[in-house]
Amino acid sequence: MTPILFVYAKGGPPLEYAVPRIAAHAEVHVLALAPLPRSTESVWRPGCASITTAPRGEGVELVDLICSHARRVGAAAVLTLSEYAVVAVAHASLRLGLRGAGQRVVGARDKRLMRRIWRAAGVPVPGFAEVHAPEDIKAAFDVLRPPLLLKAAWSAGSTAHLTVWNEQQAEAAWKTGRSVMEASSARGYAELHAADEGVSDFLLEEIVTGDASDWFDGDGWGDYVSVEGIVADGRYHPLCVTGRMPTVAPFTERASLAPAAIPNALQHRIEEVSRAAVDALGLDTCATHTEIKLGADGAMWLIETAARFGGVMTTRQVETVFGLDMIGMLVRELLGREVAYPQRMRTEGTGAAGSLVILAVDPEGRPWSDLPAWDFEAVDWPALVAPGSRVEPVREHSLAPGTPVPPYEEAGGANSMAALCFLTAESGPQLLADCARVVAALPKALTTPSVAPTRAPAAPSERTAPTEPSALSPLPTDRSTPGSTA
Repeated sequence: MTPILFVYAKGGPPLEYAVPRIAAHAEVHVLALAPLPRSTESVWRPGCASITTAPRGEGVELVDLICSHARRVGAAAVLTLSEYAVVAVAHASLRLGLRGAGQRVVGARDKRLMRRIWRAAGVPVPGFAEVHAPEDIKAAFDVLRPPLLLKAAWSAGSTAHLTVWNEQQAEAAWKTGRSVMEASSARGYAELHAADEGVSDFLLEEIVTGDASDWFDGDGWGDYVSVEGIVADGRYHPLCVTGRMPTVAPFTERASLAPAAIPNALQHRIEEVSRAAVDALGLDTCATHTEIKLGADGAMWLIETAARFGGVMTTRQVETVFGLDMIGMLVRELLGREVAYPQRMRTEGTGAAGSLVILAVDPEGRPWSDLPAWDFEAVDWPALVAPGSRVEPVREHSLAPGTPVPPYEEAGGANSMAALCFLTAESGPQLLADCARVVAALPKALTTPSVAPTRAPAAPSERTAPTEPSALSPLPTDRSTPGSTA
C-alpha cells in the first residue's frame, strides 16, 4: 500500500477509531509528538507499519522533523487530526510538494486573522478587538459592547475563555488566560508551530445573543451548530450539520449530537454561510469544522473554522448516522484518489449518535457539591437511557477508573473534562433526552450501584448574557487532561 505519514499530537478523534480508517487506504507510519494512548494500544497498533516518537519541537525545526521523516518512509501524503499540528503539517506538505491545507492555513488557526479575513469578505462575525498589551483592553471597551468574551487566539476546547464586564476584569482575565495556556502547553495542549504565540495571543469579542427556538424542532438544543466538511483542491464539500446541547458557562461544550433536529431548508441556509466562511479562508486540501452561532429571525454569526475534523467522536458520529467515513475520504483525497462526495450536504441520516462530555456541573451549570471518583462501570447506564439506546466509554479521552472527577473551572474549558461517552439512539430527540437524563443523574449515579430512571428535565436555554460575576474563575490545577472537545 501507499505510505502515509500520520503526525500524532494531543486532541482529535481517538486512535482506536482513526488508525483503522487510515490503514484501510494507506500504509500508516506514525510520527508521535505526544505520548501515545496505551489503554487502546491493542486496537490501533496493528494498523501501524512503523511508530517513531520524537521530542515536541516547534516552528522550522518541527517542519524539518516532519519533512525528514516523511522522506524516510516515502510518504505520499502527511496527515494530522490534531488542531495543534495542522499548521506544521501544512507547511511540511508544501515543502514536500504534497497536498495539504496550503499556504493560508494560519487563517484557519489564529482566531484574530480568521476574523479579519471574514470581516473583509462580509462574512457575519461578532465585534472583536485584538489584545496584545494592556492598552488594547481599554481600546476594546471603547468600541465594543460588554459583556465581552476573552479568547486565546490559538486555543481549542474553550480553553482560556472568560467572560468579562469591565477593563479591570479583562486585565485580570488576560493574566489568568495566559497562565491557563502556559499550563495547557506544558501538557501538550497548545500550538506546536508557534508555541510562544499560542500562549500570549488573545482577543476580546462581543457576546452575541443566540436563540435556538427559531431553528430546531423541539426544545433542549444549544444555539450553535457545526458544519463538517472537506476542502479538495480548493473546492469546499460540506458534508453534514451536527448539533449541540446548551454549553456550560462561559461556552464549554457538553455534548455534540447528530443529526441536528433542524428542517432541511434551514440546514441548507447554514450550509451556504459555512461555504462563504470556508471559501474566504482560501484553503487547499484539508478537513474543515465550522462552528456557527444561531440567532433569532434567521441571524447567524461565525464562531470559527478549523482545518481539521471536529474533535472527540465527531467523525464516528458522522459515519454512524450519515454513512460517511470522513477520515477515509480525506486520506484518499490527500493521496490523489477518487472520492465520492455527496452532491449536496446530508441533512437526514439513520439513527442518532453523540459525544457526551462528563463535567462536574449539573443541568443548570452549577458545580457539583461532591466530586466522586470516575468509574464508568459503577453507573447503571441502561436505567438512564431509553430502550434501544447505548452508552460506551471513550477510554482515550477519559480518566482512569478511580480517579477523582476534577472540579469544573470556567477558564479551563475542556481541561475540566473527566471523561467522554459515546451514545447511540434511535432518533435525535431521543439522544438529546438520553444525554439530559445522564447529566441530571450524575454525580449520584457514580456513587450509587443502581439509579432508578428519572424523567429528563427541560434543558436550560443557551446562556448568552451571563450574570455579572463577582470574581474570575481560579486557575485550573496542573493535572493530566483527557482531551480537547473542540
